[in-house]
Parts: sequence; C-alpha cells; structure tokens
Amino acid sequence: MTEPNRAKTVSADSGNTFRTILNLWPYMWPSDRPDLKLRVLWAVLYLVLSKLVLISVPYFFKYATNALNVDYTPPSWLPAIFAAPFMMVLAYNVARILQAGLNQLRDALFATVGQHAVRRLAYQTFVHMHELSLRFHLERRTGGLSRVIERGTKGIEAIVRFSILNTAPTVLEFALTALVVYISYGWHYMSVVAVTVGLYTWFTIKASNWRISIRREMNESDTEANTRAIDSLLNYETVKYFGNEDLEAKRFDSSMAGYEKAAIKTWISLGWLNFGQAVIFGAGMAVMMLMSAYEVMHGTHTLGDFVFINALLMQLSIPLNFIGSIYREVRQGLTDIEAMFDLLDVKQEVTDAPDAKPLIVKEGEIRFNHVEFSYDTNRQILKDIDFSVPAGKTVAIVGPSGAGKSTISRLLFRFYDVQKGSITIDGQDIRSVTQKSLRQAIGMVPQDTVLFNDTIAYNIRYGRPDASDEEVKKAANMAQIGDFIEQLPDGYQSMVGERGLKLSGGEKQRVAIARTILKAPPILILDEATSALDTATELEIQHALDVVSRGRTTLVVAHRLSTIIGADEILVIKGGRIIERGKHEELLAKDGLYASMWHKQLEASKAEEQLRKIREEDELGIISHH
Repeated sequence: MTEPNRAKTVSADSGNTFRTILNLWPYMWPSDRPDLKLRVLWAVLYLVLSKLVLISVPYFFKYATNALNVDYTPPSWLPAIFAAPFMMVLAYNVARILQAGLNQLRDALFATVGQHAVRRLAYQTFVHMHELSLRFHLERRTGGLSRVIERGTKGIEAIVRFSILNTAPTVLEFALTALVVYISYGWHYMSVVAVTVGLYTWFTIKASNWRISIRREMNESDTEANTRAIDSLLNYETVKYFGNEDLEAKRFDSSMAGYEKAAIKTWISLGWLNFGQAVIFGAGMAVMMLMSAYEVMHGTHTLGDFVFINALLMQLSIPLNFIGSIYREVRQGLTDIEAMFDLLDVKQEVTDAPDAKPLIVKEGEIRFNHVEFSYDTNRQILKDIDFSVPAGKTVAIVGPSGAGKSTISRLLFRFYDVQKGSITIDGQDIRSVTQKSLRQAIGMVPQDTVLFNDTIAYNIRYGRPDASDEEVKKAANMAQIGDFIEQLPDGYQSMVGERGLKLSGGEKQRVAIARTILKAPPILILDEATSALDTATELEIQHALDVVSRGRTTLVVAHRLSTIIGADEILVIKGGRIIERGKHEELLAKDGLYASMWHKQLEASKAEEQLRKIREEDELGIISHH
C-alpha cells in the first residue's frame, strides 16, 4: 500500500478538527480506489434523500392531526383521497420507514470506505514502526506502544464515522429544519431555534473540552497499567524466581487505581454534560411550544401546527444529540489518535539514499574503514575501528563487556549509521545501497534467540518464507535439530510458545541456525551465539555453526574464546579500540589481553570440569550405597 500525502498532524488540544479530517481525507477518498469513491457518492445521494423524506414526516403528522378535527378543511391542492386521516397516518409511517431504510443503506455503503480507511492507516503505522530505528524501539515500551496503536485505530474509526456519517447529516437536517420553520412560521420561531442550537453547541464544546483532559489522564493510566501487565507477563519466570507476585500485583493495582479515579471523573462529567444539554434544549422547546399554544388559542394556528412544531423539534433533538456525540467522539478520537499521529511524524533515523541501489555481493568482503560511532555525544563507543573480513574467511571480535563488540554487528546491519569512516561490502558503502538488499545478504545468529509464538516450521521458514517443506527439513537436519523435531507429537507443526519458551536454549539456537541456513546469506554474523549455553550443548551448536559458516564471510562476536580458535583473524577490542589482532597462537604469544582472557577462561573451564566430576562421583556413591 502506498502512503497518501498527509499534512503535518496537529494535537487534539489545537482544536483543529478540520485539519485532522484533511489528514484523513486521502484515506476516505482513496485515489487508487474508484469503487470506493463511487460508494461515497451513492452514500451522499442517499443521505440527501433521507433528510428530504425526514422533513416531510412532521407534515404528514400535522395533516393527520388536522384531518381528525371535524372542523378541518384540507388544502385545495391536496387530493381528497390523500386528505383522509387514514392515508395521512399511513404516509407518516411509510415516510419514517423509508427514511430509516435510506439511512441504513447510506451507512452500509460507507462502512466499506470507513473500514478501508482504518485498515490503511493502521497498516501505514505498522509499517512506519518497522522503519523506525533500533534506538526508537529500545527507548519505547512495547506494551504502551501496542496500546497507542489499539486506541489510535479506534480513534480513526470514530473520526471517520462521526465526521462523515453524522456531521454532514446533522448540518443538512438543521439547515432544512431552519428553512421550514422560517417559511412556515416566521423569523421569530427560527430565532428561537437558532439560539437554542447555538447555546447547545457552545455548552457542548465547553464541557467536552473540560472532559478532554480527564480522558487523557484516563488513557495515560490505562497505558501504564497495560504496559506493566505485559512487562510482568513477559517476565513471568523472573517474577517467580524472586517471588515478587505481590509486588507486581501492587504495581498493576496502583496503575489501575489511577485509571479508576479518572474513569469515575469521566462518567460524572458525562452526566453533567448530558444534563446541561437536556436543560438547554428543554428550555428552547418550551418557549416554542408556548408560542405555538398561544397562537392556537387565538386561532392563528391550528392544532396540527402545534403538533407539527413539537414533532419538528423532537426530530431536531436527535441531530442535536448527535452534535454533542459528534464533538465528544471526534475530540476523544483526536486525543486517542494524537499519539498515533506522533508516531507517524517520527522521522526515520536511518533512511535509504535517494539514489540507493541494491547491494551486489560477488565475493562478500567486509571492510570497516576507520569507523567511529557513539549512541550519544557524551560517550563514544567505537574509536577508529579499521579491519576487513576477506571473502569466505572468518574474523572474530573479542573483548570485555561494554567494549563495543555487538555495536559492530549493529552497524553492519545498518541499524545505525556511523559518524565517521565507512563500512563497505565488496567496495560498496552500505549507506549507498538499499537497506532491504543489505539485510537480505546478511544472516544473523544472535545470543538471545527470540522466536515467534508459532510453529517450528514457521520459525525456520522465516529465513525464506517461500521455502518448501523439504527445504525446511533439510535446513533443520543441517542444524542438527531435525531428529528432535520429528520426535515431537506435532512434528514441525509444534508450537514454540511465547518467545520460544517451550524450547530449551540449545533447541532455540538450533532453530535460529536452521532459519539462517535456509536464508543462505553470503555473509554471516554470529553474535555470542553460544555464550548462554552449557559446555556440552555449546560443542554441539558450535559444530552446527561451523557447517553454516563454511564458505561464507563470517564475523563472530565471541564470549567464549574456545569457539573461535580456528578463526582466520581475531580482533581484541577494549574501550572501543582494536588493541590486538592476529591468529589464536599469535595472540597467546603476545601475552596481552587476549592471553589473559584465555587463561582465565581455561581456569574457569577446569574448575567447571572438576565440579562436574565431583558431582558425578557423589551421584555414583549415592547409587552404590543404595
């Protein structure tokens, strides 16, 4: 879907409802959907017809009332058969049914247009969020973001529906009513109608503006409660580890207490708004009926005129109620959509150059040319990083935590742009190629593999969505997880659970490796892919990684040095700088930071092995004792 041209959005506080409707207009009158435009035109036609029929309803009521009066003489222009009370009552009810039918036909025609607008703008927001930088998503809370989209979508629907399906009919009906009152009864009756409507509208706007702040307070509490609930449920195991169920419940309840307070205020303010509207309209209706009653008593009006005015005012009360509803819903919709529009106004941090071309990978050589980078100006992460990964070779990056190892892989994926220097693949600056082609050429096996809450087959096929079942199974076998999947009751259709929690760490890593094998990228990044696994599982995973990296340009961000002994080159980073480089044996011979890290890990591995043997001996002793 293409993005329609959209004016700069405004907040709900600006009161610029027309501007927001202007922003939504391309979605309600889509240039690429002539069928929807035709539906809009038919809906407008039925709208006008329904209001013309509606205005005729009080006339039928008036003539029916007069016809029931024995002293009544029907107008000369009205045929005798239609002047009969029975025919007038029948015409009155037929007109009401016809008017209702035209309204429903109008709504049905416009439903497709309105829902298309909702879907298209929600789609645009979803796509836009995926286009925003990693920095944006790291700084936002997923629960709050999902709530903003949910309420924003509902707000769009409210604005589209109430603006188009209710505002236009209300304005048209008021104009026709005012015209009828003026022609039939003069300017003094019309003045009462105008003053009533004016006061009613003024009061509604004032009261609704007061309620906007209450609504925003309620939304903020709702967002906070939802965010805390999702955050707590996503970290279910952590909550259990520390036995903090009561703490989480109290945090959630404190957010809900704020929501409760704001919601009560909302309902109370709604009661005052409705009561004020009833008082204003009731007063205006009383004045007009008293005026008409006076004229009936003095013979200048018939009883039918009195009934006509009453019926006309009762009909007018419906769109007047909609004036209040329209304003409330549109204003509340603006409040709800405000955050969604703010999302759409967030600029992409990383964008394709206007002349960006697809990346062409012939050899797959990676080159970091004197790269410097910082997430913020107060702390520089990478300083003059200069190295290359020859085509088909493996280069490993090691160093203490916070040295900037993972930042290098993020820069290669172009989640961020470098501040100085450049990164090239086969001589092509990655800033000059499209992001899509760049990421298609790179495969990633991360330390923390997060899977979609779907089947194993879906998660493997995510590497290449058009892959066949046989290709999926072949990738699983290469990643040494095929046998495990086959043993599951549902096989490849087994659900992995939220974030893959139904699988062990090693199983999740194998699934990640399988989908990377299926993607078959010329360049591979292994970002501490085995650091969270036990030694036995690590050896098995490492073998699978060796298979997938064979013949590919591979960049390894390593925590356990034993996994990168065979790397063609090892870079040692500390404080954002490369302080050592070379093969494993060369770095050990230098007796620098790498050698120190190696000996420490060696000692830790020996201690771990001794502890394992002690446990095995204890277990054997317990068994022999029994």
